[in-house]
This record gives sequence, C-alpha cells and structure tokens, in this order.
Amino acid sequence: MDQVKLYVDLVAQIIEGIGVLTIFIGCLYALGKFLMSLSSSENAYTQLRQTLGKSILLGLEILIAADIMATVVDKPTMQEVLILGMIVLIRTFLSLSLQVELEGRFPWQRDKASN
Repeated sequence: MDQVKLYVDLVAQIIEGIGVLTIFIGCLYALGKFLMSLSSSENAYTQLRQTLGKSILLGLEILIAADIMATVVDKPTMQEVLILGMIVLIRTFLSLSLQVELEGRFPWQRDKASN
C-alpha cells in the first residue's frame, strides 16, 4: 500500500506541475498573440483577456484534479477532506467567475445567439 501511495503522490505532483505549466504557457501564448495582433486588431485587449482567462480556467481544473488525488490517497483525514472541500469551492468560484467574465453568462444559461 505504501508503494501505491508513493506513486499516486508522485502522479499528483506531476499533475500539479502540468496545471502550473498550463497557466504559464497559456500566459505566454496569450501575450504573444496579443503582441502579434496589437497593430492589426482593434479588439486585441479583449482577445488577450479571453485567451488568458481560458488558460487560467484549464489550469485551475487540472490543479483541482491534482488536489483531489493527493488528498484522497495521501491524507484522508476529516480535516484534510474539509480543507480539500474549501480549496475546491474557492477554485470552483474562481472558475465560475472567470467564465461569467469571459462569456457574459453563466454556464447553465442558454447562448445569447440562440435566443
């Protein structure tokens, strides 16, 4: 069982790294795209916000998965599960806020174009 715990902890750390890299590479990509379209597009700032927001959303989702794996396998005490719950709630709120900011609607609302 200790071997499994070790491997799952390692996988969780790798997934956390992937989440951080996703946000970092997304930031670099968004800034590069912004600089390329700065002179040719009037809405370059909006595109920067959209691209950056999407990379942050994806990174947050990956980090939530890593936190769940690390907590469930490594330290399944009630205190750790409650801490995980709070982390997931905070990250879910951030994700929801970002999605509303990017799309102008909640995920469960119908698309404005289909009304």
